[in-house]
Amino acid sequence: MREDIEKILIDEEQISKKIKEIGNNISRDYKEKDLILIGVLKGSVMYMANLAKEIDIPCTMDFMSVSSYGNSTTSSGVVKILKDLDASIEGKDVLIVEDIIDSGITLKYLQKYLRAKNPNSVEITTLLNKPERRKADIYVKYVGFEVPDYFLVGYGLDYAEKYRNLPYIGILKEEIYK
Repeated sequence: MREDIEKILIDEEQISKKIKEIGNNISRDYKEKDLILIGVLKGSVMYMANLAKEIDIPCTMDFMSVSSYGNSTTSSGVVKILKDLDASIEGKDVLIVEDIIDSGITLKYLQKYLRAKNPNSVEITTLLNKPERRKADIYVKYVGFEVPDYFLVGYGLDYAEKYRNLPYIGILKEEIYK
């Protein structure tokens, strides 16, 4: 797999340090609140697991699966919920956990969908943010890294379901996905 990576953009140590920082901020900001982390499958799994370990207040976790990409490299703009929440979020403070935000279309839809379920609040954390690709206006409370517009894989991010297990964020060689 390493031979498919043009360059390592963010290494394991940088990721770990940033997640610890975000976890501390969440612990401070959500103290005395009923926090639920909602991971967006499949990409958020690594980030969410490591983030949860850095949060030192009680919280619960749930997962949703949404899609706007299919097997494409760009969003179709049509969002489908493939797996909904297992429990009610009414009265809870929701923190959506994402691996990467580019267009923001899926997250905008997801925020609206979750707000209709009457939580106290709905905020977002993402490990990676690509603001230059933004098409929807969304506020992200906790951002790990601002990244340039490259095709990134690793640490949960995939291309055709591969590369998620890389322990770093890398730039995928163009010949792999073109």
